[in-house]
Amino acid sequence: MEFNCYQLEDRVPEIVPAGFKRGWMDKSENRSAYRCTPMIIANSSGWEILLPRSFRVHWNGGPKREDIQIEALDDSNYFKYLATSHFGGGVLTFLTGYLFQTSLGWTVSVRGAPNWPKDGVTALEGLIESDWLPFPFAMNWLFTRPGTVEFLKGEPYCFITPVPQLDLEYLVPKIHSIKSNPELHGEFQAWKKSRKDFNDKLFQHDQEALKKGWQRNYVNGKTMLGTSSSPYHKTKLRVPDPIIVDSIASRKTVEERSKDR
Repeated sequence: MEFNCYQLEDRVPEIVPAGFKRGWMDKSENRSAYRCTPMIIANSSGWEILLPRSFRVHWNGGPKREDIQIEALDDSNYFKYLATSHFGGGVLTFLTGYLFQTSLGWTVSVRGAPNWPKDGVTALEGLIESDWLPFPFAMNWLFTRPGTVEFLKGEPYCFITPVPQLDLEYLVPKIHSIKSNPELHGEFQAWKKSRKDFNDKLFQHDQEALKKGWQRNYVNGKTMLGTSSSPYHKTKLRVPDPIIVDSIASRKTVEERSKDR
């Protein structure tokens, strides 16, 4: 599968592999939020497009485009039109500076960085048919209430992940009683008992349980009965750095961007 990112300008925002760290996770008690492997993988499952300059954005609650006011917070002369009020209705629009194309049968998921809440606004999501599209898309954020929000230089404002196209219209969810699958039911009952016993020991301040901190079946890829996980099981993920394929102008752009940061 190919994932091509075509620069539309000489200077474009930087695309970097997504990191797994989050400020609120750092502040969790004993950094316990990092014990959640599915969340760590989600945080890392794509590439971040970083803001090349800082903005302060105010929405007065009105429906018109002019009801959003955008103020640059640094003296950069570049990326002047990166943030705009295009749609009205409290929607803030960012340009990416790229046209993305993928191989046939693949799309690009566009959203905010996973598990990165931002007070006062929420990232809108889209699924782009990038296997044929000859024009770019925009990244939109919706104010959740009137007020002022800051978007800071170096902060991810767009998160992209190529995903295969799926015929979801033909995928029918089937509801079963778990007892109809004796093997799965047995695995679930073993997990349920183990989970209760372990939590009871934690609440009783059992020293061995406190030392373990949490059960690691998911991290280790093992069920309570010792069954192995899928061969696709991961506990860490780091996607590759983008590669500049052509043009001297592109290489200069990277050098210039590094000076701007």
